[in-house]
Parts: sequence; structure tokens; C-alpha cells
Amino acid sequence: MEKYLVMGNPIEHSQSPFIHQFFSKQTGIEYGYGRLLVPLGEFNKTASHFFSNGGRGANVTVPFKEDAFRFVDKLTDRAKACGAVNSIVKLDDGSLLGDNTDGQGLILDLARLDFIVPNKVKSVLVIGAGGATRGILLPLLDYDCDITLTNRTFAKAEQLVKEFSQFGTIRAMAAEDVADKHYDLIINASASSMTNDLPPIPNDVYGFETACYDLYYQTGMTSFLYNALKHGSTRLSDGLGMLVGQAAYAFELWYELVPDINPVLNVLRERLNK
Repeated sequence: MEKYLVMGNPIEHSQSPFIHQFFSKQTGIEYGYGRLLVPLGEFNKTASHFFSNGGRGANVTVPFKEDAFRFVDKLTDRAKACGAVNSIVKLDDGSLLGDNTDGQGLILDLARLDFIVPNKVKSVLVIGAGGATRGILLPLLDYDCDITLTNRTFAKAEQLVKEFSQFGTIRAMAAEDVADKHYDLIINASASSMTNDLPPIPNDVYGFETACYDLYYQTGMTSFLYNALKHGSTRLSDGLGMLVGQAAYAFELWYELVPDINPVLNVLRERLNK
């Protein structure tokens, strides 16, 4: 049995084993890493078996991040804030610590792209108020971003603002009103690109000076990014770098070292575009 793995359902599509094999070669730290299909409704049973039989760490993907949040013994502050866990480590005392590295993975990729710059006012529009958004808000606020949050169901955006307003500047705004403000960065954290749809925001919110980032990734450009390009935005990126970034911070949780994400990201991009 591998000491590290990714757990989810479905799981066969996961790039995590490839990413961690790459990190292992890059750092010279040898560790086995696999993938495990978890039956729906059996996360606790499966995770308990894994960690009781030599497991040292796990990544958790859909639909089990909230199950993992309830399963672990301890939580990092960022995991507490977003109510979900995507990385688990077994500590020396045998207890399990849950973390959420999605937001830090996003920050790492945004900094790599120069979409956010330290010590500069960063006005950010975040689209969506689901689990993906919950995972990225605290790191963005910690980075001193000024966030406007919009969502099809406005009440959900308002609820997230109530929860996260203690951490920084964040407001909810109806989709039809977001173009009244300039944004340095627009992040699509909704599921619109998964179904080739567009988020319900006015097209005049896009522009040459506005960077656009889609948490979703696919072969070719997502519907959100294509629409942004069509309406004047030229600094565009999907979420593949965030995927690698969150894996890098999971690696840090286990080995106290953050690998360089660029080499594996370049290889993944080539594989995706073949």
C-alpha cells in the first residue's frame, strides 16, 4: 500500500499521481503515491483503513472534501475558514491534521502569472459562491485583495461575505451591477465552463487591463476565457496551474518543502493539448 494517495469518486482522471511522481524526482524525496476510488458514503471507513495501515498523507478531491473536514482530528486555520479539507497528514502523535491548499495553490499560480503583485491594490471580482469559492477567499483576503463577490443566487454571495468580512475587504454585488467597478482580476469560480456556459455578468466588465482566470481547465480555451478574449481581455489563464500549486502545498504539508511548479506544469500543458 502507498503511503500517500488521492481519494475521490471518480478518480481515474486525476493528475495527482503524475504530479507527485514529478515532485519526487525533482526533490529527490522518494515516496509512493497512488489513487483510490472511494465508494460514496464510505469516506470515513476508507480513510480510517488507509491511515491505520501505514498511510502518511492523502489528497482529497470531489465529492469528499467536506467529509474529510469532519473526519480529521485537527484543522489548519485556512481549512476551518473554508469548511473543507483537500490534504491530510498523519502527525507524529498519530492524529490527523486537515488542511486546504486550494487557495494557496491559486495564489502561487496568480503570482507566477503576475496577475497579482505584492503591495499593490488588487481589485478582484470573484464569480460563484460554492465550495470552490469558499476555498480561495481567505488566501485572497490574506493577500490584501479587495474582493467583489457575485453569484446567480445573490443570497449565497451575501452569506459568504458575512462569513469572510472579518478577514478583509469583501462585498456582495448583483451580477448586473459588477461593471460599475474596475477590476484588476476576474476569477471564474463558478461551474459555468464545465457546461460550456457563461457566468451572468455584463461583457463590458472585461477589458485590456483586466486579467481573467478560470478555476476550471480543459483542452483548449474555456468558454469564460474565450468570451473574455472576445471582449478585450488578453491576460488569460485556466486553473491547471492552481491544480499543480495545491499539490505543491500538500507536498509542503508532508515534507516542509514547496517544489517548483513550472516544470511539471509545462509537461501537463503539453499532455493536455495533444
